[in-house]
Amino acid sequence: MTKLAVIYYSATGHGTTMAKHVAAAAESAGADVRVRHVAETRDPASFAQNPAWTANYEATKDLPAATGEDIVWADAVIFGSPTRFGSTTSQFQTFMDSLGGLWAQGKLADKVYAAWTSSESPHGGQETTLVSLYLSLMHWGGILVPPGYTDPLKFIDGNPYGVGLVANRDNITEIDSATANALDHLARRVVKVAERTATL
Repeated sequence: MTKLAVIYYSATGHGTTMAKHVAAAAESAGADVRVRHVAETRDPASFAQNPAWTANYEATKDLPAATGEDIVWADAVIFGSPTRFGSTTSQFQTFMDSLGGLWAQGKLADKVYAAWTSSESPHGGQETTLVSLYLSLMHWGGILVPPGYTDPLKFIDGNPYGVGLVANRDNITEIDSATANALDHLARRVVKVAERTATL
């Protein structure tokens, strides 16, 4: 059974919703799934005026936070981070920057990786966020498994690098059908490829 870690950062809840969806799709594909959120590094007082951010923080703060050991445990990892100026969030990058020791020991290599992101506007830096994240994974010696155009549904969302959600205040706990289908495809593809690489 493929061991899949879903590791994500979410501020206002979109990423939390996407993580749950990816986890359910991967479990239905036969994977043993571990979902972990990247811990918030901002002082909650700094976003107290944002109800969605506060609500997501309160809902996730006591759940297990992501560590490097979650990646070591996994055969495959699907990452998620909102887009911030064409890159991942500072919170997510802080987590990535903490993994140098495991990288130096070769413990992040030869695993299957993919990712999703979200932004408030269409495109909004989504593709550059995914590509910049993948650069780190290439340094690790990871096996990148983007969705490409391996299913007709990818011609609908038009993102061969991963999955991107156009996030707004109205879809924090729900995602549109095109994004849901793209996340399902991403999860199934990652699990399928991870199963194949396990026999190499």
